[in-house]
Amino acid sequence: MHIGIDVGGTNTDAVLVEGRRVLAECKATTTADVTTGIIAAVSGLAFDRTAITAVMIGTTHFVNAVVEGRGLARTAAVRLGLPATTALPPFVDWPEPLRQAIGGHAYLCHGGHEYDGRVISPLDEDELRAVAADIAAKDVRSVAISSVFSLVSSDFERRAAEILTAEVPGLLVSFSHEIGRLGLLERENATIINAALRVLAEQIADGLTESLTAQGIDAPLFLSQNDGTLMDLEYARSHPVATFASGPTNSMRGGAFLSGTDDCAVIDIGGTTTDIGMLHNGFPREASSEVLISGVRTNFRMPDVLSVGLGGGSVVRQDRGGLQVGPDSVGFRLSRQALVFGGDTLTATDVAVAAGLADIGDPALVRHLDRTLVRSVLDHVRGRIATQVDRMRTSPAPLPVVLVGGGSILVPDGIEGVSEVVRPDHHAFANAIGAAIAQVGGEVDRVFTMEPRRRDEVLDAARQEAVDKAVAAGAKADSVRIVEVEEIPLAYLPGNASRVRARAVGDLLLGH
Repeated sequence: MHIGIDVGGTNTDAVLVEGRRVLAECKATTTADVTTGIIAAVSGLAFDRTAITAVMIGTTHFVNAVVEGRGLARTAAVRLGLPATTALPPFVDWPEPLRQAIGGHAYLCHGGHEYDGRVISPLDEDELRAVAADIAAKDVRSVAISSVFSLVSSDFERRAAEILTAEVPGLLVSFSHEIGRLGLLERENATIINAALRVLAEQIADGLTESLTAQGIDAPLFLSQNDGTLMDLEYARSHPVATFASGPTNSMRGGAFLSGTDDCAVIDIGGTTTDIGMLHNGFPREASSEVLISGVRTNFRMPDVLSVGLGGGSVVRQDRGGLQVGPDSVGFRLSRQALVFGGDTLTATDVAVAAGLADIGDPALVRHLDRTLVRSVLDHVRGRIATQVDRMRTSPAPLPVVLVGGGSILVPDGIEGVSEVVRPDHHAFANAIGAAIAQVGGEVDRVFTMEPRRRDEVLDAARQEAVDKAVAAGAKADSVRIVEVEEIPLAYLPGNASRVRARAVGDLLLGH
């Protein structure tokens, strides 16, 4: 029996799931400190506290901290690559306010490897000790270590960490070979963001544990990752960036689970935003290019999700410029500010109630709304969503669409260019359900030398490594399966080099 929790911008949802059955669900308003909202949502579920075997949480804590530039630790970026890589130093493409928020201390040192494992230059240990002294003098709490082609060899990153932590006890270290993919600048950026969140991750992990203990729940706690799989709390403390897109990913996985459809588009309409993503084999399609986080280019695992400022709390305006729905939203203040709750702000939820699509609040308070306006708002919402679905599709074939999220009441059953619209039971809790049924994953993303007649052997080795990583992360060995293998020949490198990505998932082994 699992509890799934999703902390959104407007609501915190909690569900109780046993196997494939949803036993109970509760929606509470998200609170500024987040943990109070979690306690309220969980206490709304009636269950035996001792029967819970795991709790899964999807949270927007960390990505919001970066976007808002708050709670970030003073961070240093140490790059191992001299004499190469000097043209573009760390932080070169960062927005200045975000760089200032974390201190923006950058150090270029000797080290790094070529794609085939040859050393660019040996580590200079005295150079690193001088860096450590400067880091200590500047009261830096966290460091991001990036080495050229560290995905081929991580030896220099690990040795550099040993030297720095010996000189600066208590220093938090993030390794680029554990965070990002191929591409030095993007991988380094992702690692710096992760390092800046490490202190906050410690606080949030402790807060989440306390909120469950306060409910009398003594079960292991897991956080949802960007790719729809789980990580345990200890891993989350050191890899907070892995949670950035867990909200939309959980909704997509929950939509697939509730509808029984593994290949479709999922539209999640919440209180503030609408997220649209594509599912393949029951997992979100991943973004193929770099992902911008608050203006910073990164390349860690993220789903290919299109977000638009359209939701149940979206403010509706009509002026000389025409009709406007969103992007601003009343968010978690919906229950105070919307017309149906006695407020004075016209929202998309008020329009849905006036149209008879929803039974929320007091319908008498929106009877005065002009029927033409109501029709225009609903047509506007339907048109915008149809346009975004078109942007996401990769073929002209009609596509089934699964509608989830509390705001999905805004969308009528017909959408242009869509073969079928599925609105499954429990659709308003798809995000929390996606967290509750999440599996454990492992991934390999490396450059391999494809010698003649050894291609199958190399691909098999990559698959096995992905399976081993999933098992090490806590998956049941007999449940692990490969969900994706991708091979990209790198023509610009000598020696038949190819980038190989392999991904495996399996069910959670409790007691791990």
